[in-house]
Amino acid sequence: MPAETDASLTLTLAGDVMLGRGIDQVLPHPGDPRLHEPWVQDARDYVRLAERANGPMPAAIGAAYPWGDGLSELRGASLRLINLETAITAKGRPWPGKGIHYRMHPANLGCLTAAGIDACALANNHVLDWSQEGLTATLASLDKAGIAHAGAGEDAAAASRPAVLPLPHGGRLLVWSLGLADSGIPMEWRASHTRSGVNLITAEDEAMARAIAATKRPGDLVVASLHWGGNWGYAVPAEHRRLAHRLIDAGADLIHGHSSHHPKGLERYRGRPILYGCGDLINDYEGIHGHDAYFPALAMLVGGRWHSGLGVWRELWLTPLRRRRFTLVHASREEADWLAKTLNRHAPDACPPLSRDEDNRLRWDPS
Repeated sequence: MPAETDASLTLTLAGDVMLGRGIDQVLPHPGDPRLHEPWVQDARDYVRLAERANGPMPAAIGAAYPWGDGLSELRGASLRLINLETAITAKGRPWPGKGIHYRMHPANLGCLTAAGIDACALANNHVLDWSQEGLTATLASLDKAGIAHAGAGEDAAAASRPAVLPLPHGGRLLVWSLGLADSGIPMEWRASHTRSGVNLITAEDEAMARAIAATKRPGDLVVASLHWGGNWGYAVPAEHRRLAHRLIDAGADLIHGHSSHHPKGLERYRGRPILYGCGDLINDYEGIHGHDAYFPALAMLVGGRWHSGLGVWRELWLTPLRRRRFTLVHASREEADWLAKTLNRHAPDACPPLSRDEDNRLRWDPS
């Protein structure tokens, strides 16, 4: 990872981080394994699927295990942001009529702190899997651990507020977390003046752009974290591009997109990076087939170096990783090349091409 200068900081971002179900079962404090899915009723079945595909899990697994080779990238950053797609609760009832319910036992919260996670985006289609009670427990767990969060809250005002973190050289990191219904977020999850929930918006929303413009101050770095679109496919809807451009016009410095299970293309707009889909970083899908053309076991961490004095991105890079036995390992050169070619092929025209360097990272010049 590039060394920081006195006027720069390194931000590391991940897409969907799912620490429930099979992942929760191999962590030091597994919760109740019972599931409410149409085909699988025991979370340990996902562990068995992964072992059948890639061999047995290690005998001793600590809290940091799921991050694997990604830990050095995360720990070397100034700040770390993920989309947390898991409720943190041992309570609550599964949301009725929803086929999948993710949760991690609160005693496994060390999994997040071990990676030094600073902030979690929560406006996604799993944070209310265990209803409002589960959301309340999730917020309390993150607060207890000192992890900032945005995108969900006890009412609409709380759900729409940004997470605020101080930057090392002055100014603030402001993270707005926004969710669109096309990612699978139920409309009933929208927070209101009297009900907890998520910051669910439409692609035509103007309020978030106004909030960014009104809140950002000189020296601030603004990230808009968006959960949008379906699980599979490289196409970027025109309404997503318009929303991303609108938020950058209002002052956002980076668009952190997620929801697709695989990485999607990048775009440069007014010198700002748009990550349309960071893909899944951690999940328990090993051994499940059906979308092999997308290379679903391949993941990535996004790193960016921000020059706070000039207000510009100096560098942006992707670290290719592979999920194996519920942990992350460095991708091979062939896998990194496949990812670079795929993202270059499916990126909007305004994206500079990615190229692999000697460290097996994919580099992109956002200037």
